[in-house]
Amino acid sequence: MNWINNVVRPKIRGLLQKREVPENLWVKCPETGEMVFHRDLEANLYVIPGSGHHMRMPVEARLRHLFDSGEFVDIETPEVPADPLKFRDERRYSDRIKDARAKTGMRDAVRVCYGTLDGLPVTVGVQNFEFMGGSLGMAAGEAVVTGMETAAERRTPFIMFAASGGARMQEGILSLMQMPRTTVAVQKLREARLPYIVVLTHPTTGGVTASYAMLGDIHIAEPGALIGFAGPRVIEQTIREKLPPGFQRSEYLLKHGMVDMVVHRHDLRATLSRLCRLLLKAPSLADERPLAGMPDVAAAPQALPPPLAEAAD
Repeated sequence: MNWINNVVRPKIRGLLQKREVPENLWVKCPETGEMVFHRDLEANLYVIPGSGHHMRMPVEARLRHLFDSGEFVDIETPEVPADPLKFRDERRYSDRIKDARAKTGMRDAVRVCYGTLDGLPVTVGVQNFEFMGGSLGMAAGEAVVTGMETAAERRTPFIMFAASGGARMQEGILSLMQMPRTTVAVQKLREARLPYIVVLTHPTTGGVTASYAMLGDIHIAEPGALIGFAGPRVIEQTIREKLPPGFQRSEYLLKHGMVDMVVHRHDLRATLSRLCRLLLKAPSLADERPLAGMPDVAAAPQALPPPLAEAAD
């Protein structure tokens, strides 16, 4: 009887029951409807192989791809009040923050790190759209400012991957105050004569576009990214006119001089490495070719910040 209960019945039950397949094993391309296996998408840096559509790339994956050997050090950011205005709409703002932290594993929308890019020390900030739409609040503002100040102290370039729906309404004026604060931090980088490179990913809108996302020395956009202040639908309703095709997309902004280049994600790491060396007048890598339209630079090496191992201490 035990053999029937313990062996036979479970096997029969297993044959009769349908196996549940996780919903996230296959990803559908928003443009063509092509279905891509999730591991193939990860291996292709979250770019749909057939259409070339750039899906949203997780923060951890982006950082590991950018830094040498996928190694980097997180930079601690100052603590800020989680719910300074005790805001509540349909839910408490504090509950929304807890849910976003549980979902993303991040304390807020911006993560700043330090590491090396092809041997060159760099400081990097990445905005996570999964955290409340990458909205700019007090914590995110502190992270951006801390990242820029760290870059100035360590004499490194600062690379910002922007992705946001704008300012965080639950923090009111305290959120809007982050726009001038980050602008002042950008000015400190300029006074230190250090490169500030912005990578505009999909989407970058609102107060982020109106502040640090459009103040870089060089602006790079990923293909097809939506970049602007107000959304296309709001603009159409305001001016009561039909917008031109591709309005506010990377390629449209490149054509009209709003961004410097549109770079495929597969080429982004090499492009950032070359730009950092060019702007710092650091020696080029032996196998490196100059960017199209830009001269190669092979100037004398300059003093660089301490190595990654020292930063970790």
